[in-house]
Amino acid sequence: MTLLVISILVGCLSVMTVRGRRGNWPAGMPVARPRLVAVGGTYEGSRGRPSDAYVIQERLVAAARGGPAHMAAALALGAVVGARPQYQEDLDECAQAAHRAVRTASLRGGAGPALVTSLDVILLEPGESPRLRFAHVGDGAIWHCPKGAQPQPLTTSHSFGDGPPLRGIGLPSELNAEVGAVPLRPGDRVVVVTSGAIRALGAARMKELFTGGMSPSACLDRLYDEMAAADPKDDATVIIADYATA
Repeated sequence: MTLLVISILVGCLSVMTVRGRRGNWPAGMPVARPRLVAVGGTYEGSRGRPSDAYVIQERLVAAARGGPAHMAAALALGAVVGARPQYQEDLDECAQAAHRAVRTASLRGGAGPALVTSLDVILLEPGESPRLRFAHVGDGAIWHCPKGAQPQPLTTSHSFGDGPPLRGIGLPSELNAEVGAVPLRPGDRVVVVTSGAIRALGAARMKELFTGGMSPSACLDRLYDEMAAADPKDDATVIIADYATA
């Protein structure tokens, strides 16, 4: 039963729902719709054990890395989407919801391996002063690439090297998520990656590609080409999102 639920959940994660007013717009009238124009993908590692999962919506992007257990990543992302972060003041509660979901499933598993995952969430908050809110747990990373400026890391890794995570969704300890917010301007770019992508290409090279003037799709294609040459052992997920208003 659990595997059936997880399969359905994973299949639905990337579905985007947009609701708006009914009725016809006057001819020629532009529709201003602040949103994240995003593309993403997971380059499958050579270990042959799926671990990463991600979701892309118009204002919400999230990624998780479940180590050897893909179930943990799927459960965490399902909990994030179900928590409806677009209507919450703080993303910490979304991270806590993911933590409870993964921890509960791990405890029900009895003596089996513990379910643990990383989690990175970004949310566009539109308005007169648009900003990006984020939540981070684990060894992934979020970068803010202001238009015409150098990328700035928004998060720090919660692990040392290839060691076990010091903070993780599903660990027995109380969750202490890293949360924050930054202002956004049209043309700004935000990138979310899992640790497999960082290990494959290195942070310096990835930041060079993020600011190379390429569209999100072209940038992702170039990253895939370089990952193919690096042949990473672990799954490597990259999501590139540009802030647009038209």
